[in-house]
This record gives sequence, C-alpha cells and structure tokens, in this order.
Amino acid sequence: MVDLAGLIEDLRVEHVDLDRVVSVLPEARWDEPTPAIPWTIRDQISHLAFFDEQASLAASDQEVFLNSLSVVTDADSFMNGSLERGRAMPSTGVLAWWREVRESMLDGFRALDPSARIPWFGPPMSPASFISARLMETWAHGQDIVDALGVQRAATDRLKHVAHLAVRARGYSYSANGKTLPDEPVAVELTAPGGETWTWDDGAAARVEGGALGFCLVVTQRRHIKDTNLRVTGAAAEEWMSIAQAFAGPPGEGRRPAQFPSVP
Repeated sequence: MVDLAGLIEDLRVEHVDLDRVVSVLPEARWDEPTPAIPWTIRDQISHLAFFDEQASLAASDQEVFLNSLSVVTDADSFMNGSLERGRAMPSTGVLAWWREVRESMLDGFRALDPSARIPWFGPPMSPASFISARLMETWAHGQDIVDALGVQRAATDRLKHVAHLAVRARGYSYSANGKTLPDEPVAVELTAPGGETWTWDDGAAARVEGGALGFCLVVTQRRHIKDTNLRVTGAAAEEWMSIAQAFAGPPGEGRRPAQFPSVP
C-alpha cells in the first residue's frame, strides 16, 4: 500500500528545497530567463503557485474545480493568465502566494481517502499519482530555475516518485505524440542517488539503464538523452526515450544535445 503520508512529506521537502533557492534572489534575478523560453524564474514559480492552487481546489472541492474547468476554452490563454498574475507582483508577493497555496494543497492532500479519484486537466488520478505529479512538476520547474542560475543541486531519492510516474506514463507519451503504444514492455533499471537499484518491468528485452537523475531529466525533457549515461537497448526503448514525457499536456521542445554539461 502506498504511504501517502510519506509521499506528502517528500513533496513538502521538495517545496522547501526550491524555496531555499529562490527566496534569497534579489528582485532583478526573478526576471532572468530560464531554458523554458520565454519563461523567467518569476514565471516558473508563478506557474507552480497557480497549479498548486488548482490542485488544492481539486483535492478539497471537486465540484467547484470541475465547474471552473468547464469554462476554460483556450488552454494558452488560461496558462498565460497564470503567468500574468505573477508578473504583476513583486517577487515577495509571488513567493508568499506560492507558500500559501502549497500549504493549503498539502493540507487538502492529508485529508484525502487513498482510494479517491481526483479530477485534473487530464484523466482523474489516484491521490498517490496526483501527489507524485505535483512533486514531479516542482522538481522539473526547479531544474529550469537552477539551470538559469547556473547552480547545482543534489539529487535525492525523491526522484523515485518522478521515475515511477514516468514509467506509468509511457502510454501517455505515445498518445500525446499521436503514436500507438507498442505491446512490447520496456524494463527500467536505475541507480538511485543513494546507491539503491530501482527496477520496473524487470526481465523485458527492451531496456533503459543508468542513473536515476539522468532518466528523470530526460523524461521531464530537461536534458537530451545524449547528455546522460543512459543505456538504451531495443527499438521499443529507443522510441519511448525519444518521446518520453512525465508531464501532462502537449509534447515539449525538450533540450538540445550539449546544451548543458553531461549528467554523470
């Protein structure tokens, strides 16, 4: 059985780690561009705040969330509206917004029945998948921020949530790209930051092997696979890695080869 309390705590710590990065930045640095062009650091935190706010609503009042979702007619305008909200605030306001809504979201998660289904902008999810998705988003957008700042952050075993979500989202990666998911399974074997080995579908001929950090950077489209130590065996694994995305929505542009230093 999934340890929801432990998962929620991991998400809380992921928030705190990113908060430590941005809370010390002077105002001017909040408007520096990130690799997710044209988003700035301010936009990245505004995006997290807005969707943490939406997640809090989805977890606590599904009817109100679904009613608000029904009036969204233009996804781009909806997304841009969330960014404009943050652009109208000083950095202290954006940070206060994010802190408030993420705490409300965590409180809502703590009250969830583990068997519940939570509505979202894609298919409804279990609490475990929903919380993992918020952790993945926090980590991935945090990567954009540390890349913009040119700083390094330590990989943690919280990456297991990101990796697990990506493995489960293999089929979604295909549908998002208008492709049919092959019947052939793909084994994934990753070395965790703490030295443990994580495996999924062990025994399949097609395989992805290597470091958990590199895998998570690829499936969130924050690094090109050529800049990682991942070993990919078999056509099914190669195709998946070329289109993998752990996030909902249309395919992203990803990152260019050699745009960043190689991931060990």
